[in-house]
Amino acid sequence: MTEQASGLPEPSGKVALVTGASRGIGYGIAEALVARGDRVVITGRNEDALKEAVEKLGAERVIGVAGKAHDEAHQAVAVERAMEAFGRVDYLVNNAGTNPVFGPIADLDLGVARKVFETNVVSALGLAQRTWHAWQKENGGAIVNIASIAGLSASPFIGAYGISKAAMINLTQQLAHEFAPLVRVNSIAPAVIKTKFAAALYEDREEEAAAAYPMARLGVPEDIGGAAAFLLSDASGWITGQTLVVDGGLFLNAGA
Repeated sequence: MTEQASGLPEPSGKVALVTGASRGIGYGIAEALVARGDRVVITGRNEDALKEAVEKLGAERVIGVAGKAHDEAHQAVAVERAMEAFGRVDYLVNNAGTNPVFGPIADLDLGVARKVFETNVVSALGLAQRTWHAWQKENGGAIVNIASIAGLSASPFIGAYGISKAAMINLTQQLAHEFAPLVRVNSIAPAVIKTKFAAALYEDREEEAAAAYPMARLGVPEDIGGAAAFLLSDASGWITGQTLVVDGGLFLNAGA
């Protein structure tokens, strides 16, 4: 990859919309895409955090749109801003998610369950519809949905989150089937990634938590950034409808 005198990589000509990208996994994905020359629109709830992320990533290539993922008006604005600023939306990364409750699903408040699905699943469908109609239907592209290994098996105490991520995996398959051959749609199912979002799963016990992983460490946002960049590239041009498990080998221990 060549670089300009400014130190930035040569523009790839591609544009991505990455939700929930002011920090954590979303930021790691945006960083990987900017590093290869893509222009990126990032979203997030906190306007100050979003501005900081844009400055770190480089305002020459990145713009931020503040709002809540499940808000349909925000979804519309995010896609409109991408089209206005860059004239296209080749890639969509549905990363924004929530997990506001820990505990057995037998006692789960159904209002909370609805909130989880609105944010984790319905918003992803809404944005996929919008990018499809705005650009991808006529021009092609790719979508990556961030699922979770919680969507591949029982997930004690985060059942609502796991169920929503299982739905995200099926949504990936449905979209891949309907949007083919112009648009490829895949998902990534991470294990525990060291982010503020997942801190409750490893905080003050990281060494103990990492001991369960054959790779002997927890994941970091860059691990998912690299996987997403691959799925949003020509190198994965014959891959669609798949879920890439990025888990440091955790599932290798399933039969132990």
